[in-house]
Amino acid sequence: MYRPDFSPLRRSSLARPLRLAFYAVLALLLLPYLLTLLYTVVNPVSTLMVWRTVTGQRVERQWVPLNRISPALPLTVVISEDGRFCTHAGVDFTELNNAIEDAEGLEDMRGGSTITQQVAKNLFLWGGRSIVRKALEFPLALWIDLVLSKRRIMEIYLNIAEWGPDGEFGAEAGARRAFGRSADGLSRNQAASLAAMLPNPVTRDARRPGPGLRRLAGLYEGRAGRSPEAANCIKSVR
Repeated sequence: MYRPDFSPLRRSSLARPLRLAFYAVLALLLLPYLLTLLYTVVNPVSTLMVWRTVTGQRVERQWVPLNRISPALPLTVVISEDGRFCTHAGVDFTELNNAIEDAEGLEDMRGGSTITQQVAKNLFLWGGRSIVRKALEFPLALWIDLVLSKRRIMEIYLNIAEWGPDGEFGAEAGARRAFGRSADGLSRNQAASLAAMLPNPVTRDARRPGPGLRRLAGLYEGRAGRSPEAANCIKSVR
Protein backbone atom coordinates (compact mmCIF):
# COMPACT_ATOMS: atom_id res chain seq x y z
CA MET A 1 0.00 0.00 0.00
CA TYR A 2 1.30 3.48 -0.98
CA ARG A 3 2.19 5.80 1.85
CA PRO A 4 2.99 9.49 1.27
CA ASP A 5 6.58 10.42 1.83
CA PHE A 6 6.63 13.13 4.50
CA SER A 7 10.34 12.87 5.16
CA PRO A 8 12.20 16.09 6.05
CA LEU A 9 13.87 16.11 2.61
CA ARG A 10 10.49 15.79 0.87
CA ARG A 11 8.96 18.57 2.98
CA SER A 12 11.95 20.80 2.29
CA SER A 13 11.67 20.29 -1.49
CA LEU A 14 8.00 21.30 -1.37
CA ALA A 15 8.44 24.24 0.99
CA ARG A 16 10.82 26.20 -1.21
CA PRO A 17 8.58 26.55 -4.32
CA LEU A 18 5.59 27.29 -2.08
CA ARG A 19 7.57 29.98 -0.29
CA LEU A 20 8.72 31.48 -3.59
CA ALA A 21 5.14 31.47 -4.89
CA PHE A 22 3.96 33.19 -1.72
CA TYR A 23 6.59 35.92 -2.04
CA ALA A 24 5.78 36.38 -5.72
CA VAL A 25 2.08 36.87 -4.99
CA LEU A 26 2.89 39.20 -2.10
CA ALA A 27 5.17 41.31 -4.31
CA LEU A 28 2.47 41.47 -6.99
CA LEU A 29 -0.09 42.67 -4.43
CA LEU A 30 2.27 45.28 -2.96
CA LEU A 31 3.52 46.64 -6.28
CA PRO A 32 0.52 48.98 -6.89
CA TYR A 33 1.02 50.55 -3.47
CA LEU A 34 4.66 51.29 -4.25
CA LEU A 35 3.85 52.57 -7.74
CA THR A 36 1.28 54.95 -6.28
CA LEU A 37 4.10 56.69 -4.40
CA LEU A 38 5.97 57.01 -7.70
CA TYR A 39 2.90 58.46 -9.39
CA THR A 40 3.05 61.55 -7.23
CA VAL A 41 5.64 62.78 -9.77
CA VAL A 42 5.61 60.26 -12.67
CA ASN A 43 2.78 60.29 -15.22
CA PRO A 44 1.33 56.78 -15.46
CA VAL A 45 -0.34 54.72 -18.18
CA SER A 46 -3.32 52.44 -17.68
CA THR A 47 -3.35 48.66 -17.88
CA LEU A 48 -5.60 48.92 -20.95
CA MET A 49 -3.09 51.19 -22.68
CA VAL A 50 -0.33 48.69 -21.92
CA TRP A 51 -2.45 45.81 -23.20
CA ARG A 52 -3.32 47.58 -26.43
CA THR A 53 0.33 48.45 -27.01
CA VAL A 54 1.50 44.88 -26.35
CA THR A 55 -1.15 43.46 -28.70
CA GLY A 56 -0.32 45.92 -31.48
CA GLN A 57 -3.47 48.02 -31.20
CA ARG A 58 -3.62 51.78 -31.59
CA VAL A 59 -2.99 54.01 -28.54
CA GLU A 60 -3.19 57.79 -28.71
CA ARG A 61 -2.52 59.80 -25.57
CA GLN A 62 -0.91 63.16 -24.95
CA TRP A 63 -0.53 63.93 -21.25
CA VAL A 64 -1.66 67.43 -20.32
CA PRO A 65 -1.49 68.92 -16.81
CA LEU A 66 -4.74 69.84 -15.14
CA ASN A 67 -4.12 73.56 -15.60
CA ARG A 68 -4.19 72.97 -19.37
CA ILE A 69 -7.63 71.32 -19.27
CA SER A 70 -10.78 73.43 -19.34
CA PRO A 71 -12.14 73.67 -15.75
CA ALA A 72 -15.51 72.69 -17.17
CA LEU A 73 -14.31 69.12 -17.76
CA PRO A 74 -13.22 68.08 -14.25
CA LEU A 75 -16.28 69.82 -12.79
CA THR A 76 -18.64 67.99 -15.13
CA VAL A 77 -16.85 64.70 -14.53
CA VAL A 78 -17.28 65.14 -10.77
CA ILE A 79 -20.97 65.97 -11.26
CA SER A 80 -21.56 62.96 -13.50
CA GLU A 81 -19.28 60.35 -11.94
CA ASP A 82 -18.65 61.13 -8.28
CA GLY A 83 -20.53 64.01 -6.67
CA ARG A 84 -18.78 63.62 -3.30
CA PHE A 85 -15.29 63.35 -4.78
CA CYS A 86 -14.00 66.25 -2.71
CA THR A 87 -15.29 64.92 0.62
CA HIS A 88 -14.84 61.13 0.66
CA ALA A 89 -11.57 59.30 1.31
CA GLY A 90 -11.44 57.32 -1.91
CA VAL A 91 -14.54 55.19 -1.34
CA ASP A 92 -18.00 56.74 -1.04
CA PHE A 93 -19.58 54.42 1.53
CA THR A 94 -22.97 56.15 1.23
CA GLU A 95 -23.18 55.37 -2.48
CA LEU A 96 -21.69 51.94 -1.88
CA ASN A 97 -24.42 51.07 0.62
CA ASN A 98 -27.08 52.28 -1.81
CA ALA A 99 -25.59 50.15 -4.58
CA ILE A 100 -25.53 47.07 -2.34
CA GLU A 101 -29.14 47.62 -1.29
CA ASP A 102 -30.25 47.93 -4.92
CA ALA A 103 -28.40 44.78 -5.99
CA GLU A 104 -29.63 41.21 -5.61
CA GLY A 105 -26.09 40.13 -4.81
CA LEU A 106 -22.55 41.45 -4.84
CA GLU A 107 -22.01 40.27 -8.41
CA ASP A 108 -25.05 42.31 -9.55
CA MET A 109 -23.91 45.48 -7.80
CA ARG A 110 -23.78 48.49 -10.09
CA GLY A 111 -22.75 52.06 -9.38
CA GLY A 112 -21.11 53.34 -6.24
CA SER A 113 -17.66 53.45 -7.89
CA THR A 114 -15.77 56.67 -7.19
CA ILE A 115 -13.31 58.44 -9.47
CA THR A 116 -10.53 57.23 -7.17
CA GLN A 117 -11.73 53.63 -7.50
CA GLN A 118 -11.77 54.02 -11.26
CA VAL A 119 -8.20 55.31 -11.12
CA ALA A 120 -7.22 52.23 -9.08
CA LYS A 121 -8.95 49.95 -11.60
CA ASN A 122 -7.53 51.69 -14.67
CA LEU A 123 -3.97 51.82 -13.32
CA PHE A 124 -3.63 48.41 -11.70
CA LEU A 125 -6.59 46.09 -12.28
CA TRP A 126 -8.95 44.92 -15.03
CA GLY A 127 -12.45 45.70 -16.30
CA GLY A 128 -15.70 43.84 -15.77
CA ARG A 129 -17.68 43.12 -12.62
CA SER A 130 -15.80 40.88 -10.21
CA ILE A 131 -15.87 40.42 -6.45
CA VAL A 132 -12.12 39.74 -6.50
CA ARG A 133 -11.43 42.97 -8.39
CA LYS A 134 -13.61 44.98 -5.99
CA ALA A 135 -11.83 43.43 -3.01
CA LEU A 136 -8.50 44.60 -4.45
CA GLU A 137 -9.90 47.95 -5.59
CA PHE A 138 -11.25 49.23 -2.25
CA PRO A 139 -7.98 49.30 -0.24
CA LEU A 140 -6.13 50.59 -3.30
CA ALA A 141 -8.57 53.50 -3.61
CA LEU A 142 -8.15 54.36 0.07
CA TRP A 143 -4.36 54.28 -0.34
CA ILE A 144 -4.43 56.41 -3.49
CA ASP A 145 -6.57 59.01 -1.74
CA LEU A 146 -4.17 59.01 1.21
CA VAL A 147 -1.00 59.35 -0.89
CA LEU A 148 -2.12 61.57 -3.75
CA SER A 149 -3.88 64.92 -3.64
CA LYS A 150 -7.39 65.23 -5.04
CA ARG A 151 -5.97 67.42 -7.78
CA ARG A 152 -3.40 64.79 -8.77
CA ILE A 153 -6.02 62.03 -8.72
CA MET A 154 -8.22 64.04 -11.07
CA GLU A 155 -5.25 64.86 -13.31
CA ILE A 156 -4.38 61.17 -13.61
CA TYR A 157 -8.00 60.19 -14.21
CA LEU A 158 -8.50 62.70 -17.01
CA ASN A 159 -5.28 61.54 -18.69
CA ILE A 160 -5.89 57.78 -18.57
CA ALA A 161 -9.65 57.59 -19.16
CA GLU A 162 -10.65 56.00 -22.47
CA TRP A 163 -12.28 58.67 -24.65
CA GLY A 164 -12.79 57.11 -28.05
CA PRO A 165 -13.49 53.86 -29.89
CA ASP A 166 -10.03 53.45 -31.40
CA GLY A 167 -7.50 53.80 -28.59
CA GLU A 168 -8.00 57.47 -27.69
CA PHE A 169 -6.99 57.98 -24.08
CA GLY A 170 -7.00 61.16 -22.04
CA ALA A 171 -8.83 64.45 -22.32
CA GLU A 172 -6.53 65.88 -25.00
CA ALA A 173 -6.98 62.98 -27.43
CA GLY A 174 -10.70 62.85 -26.67
CA ALA A 175 -11.22 66.57 -27.23
CA ARG A 176 -9.24 66.62 -30.47
CA ARG A 177 -11.07 63.59 -31.84
CA ALA A 178 -14.57 64.79 -30.91
CA PHE A 179 -14.28 68.53 -31.47
CA GLY A 180 -10.99 69.24 -33.24
CA ARG A 181 -9.70 71.35 -30.39
CA SER A 182 -7.45 70.97 -27.36
CA ALA A 183 -8.78 70.10 -23.93
CA ASP A 184 -7.97 73.63 -22.81
CA GLY A 185 -10.56 75.08 -25.20
CA LEU A 186 -13.56 72.92 -24.35
CA SER A 187 -16.88 74.68 -23.84
CA ARG A 188 -19.19 73.65 -21.01
CA ASN A 189 -21.40 71.67 -23.37
CA GLN A 190 -18.44 69.95 -25.01
CA ALA A 191 -17.05 69.02 -21.58
CA ALA A 192 -20.44 67.63 -20.60
CA SER A 193 -20.56 65.62 -23.83
CA LEU A 194 -17.17 64.06 -23.08
CA ALA A 195 -18.29 63.29 -19.51
CA ALA A 196 -21.38 61.55 -20.91
CA MET A 197 -19.10 59.25 -22.94
CA LEU A 198 -17.20 57.86 -19.97
CA PRO A 199 -19.30 54.79 -19.11
CA ASN A 200 -18.83 53.41 -22.63
CA PRO A 201 -16.68 55.45 -25.03
CA VAL A 202 -17.01 52.78 -27.71
CA THR A 203 -20.77 53.16 -28.14
CA ARG A 204 -21.19 56.76 -26.91
CA ASP A 205 -19.61 59.24 -29.29
CA ALA A 206 -19.45 62.99 -28.62
CA ARG A 207 -18.38 63.53 -32.22
CA ARG A 208 -21.66 62.02 -33.43
CA PRO A 209 -23.96 62.38 -30.42
CA GLY A 210 -27.26 60.56 -30.39
CA PRO A 211 -30.35 61.76 -28.52
CA GLY A 212 -29.35 59.93 -25.33
CA LEU A 213 -25.88 61.44 -25.16
CA ARG A 214 -27.22 64.92 -25.94
CA ARG A 215 -29.79 64.55 -23.16
CA LEU A 216 -27.16 63.46 -20.64
CA ALA A 217 -24.80 66.24 -21.69
CA GLY A 218 -27.52 68.83 -21.15
CA LEU A 219 -28.35 67.33 -17.77
CA TYR A 220 -24.71 67.34 -16.65
CA GLU A 221 -24.10 70.84 -17.95
CA GLY A 222 -27.09 72.14 -15.99
CA ARG A 223 -26.04 70.40 -12.79
CA ALA A 224 -22.48 71.68 -13.14
CA GLY A 225 -23.77 75.22 -13.57
CA ARG A 226 -25.78 74.91 -10.36
CA SER A 227 -22.98 73.27 -8.32
CA PRO A 228 -19.61 74.87 -9.20
CA GLU A 229 -18.39 74.19 -5.66
CA ALA A 230 -18.42 70.41 -6.29
CA ALA A 231 -14.86 70.63 -7.67
CA ASN A 232 -13.42 73.18 -5.23
CA CYS A 233 -10.79 70.68 -4.04
CA ILE A 234 -9.07 70.65 -7.43
CA LYS A 235 -9.26 74.31 -8.32
CA SER A 236 -6.18 76.45 -8.84
CA VAL A 237 -5.45 79.89 -10.22
CA ARG A 238 -5.28 79.69 -14.01
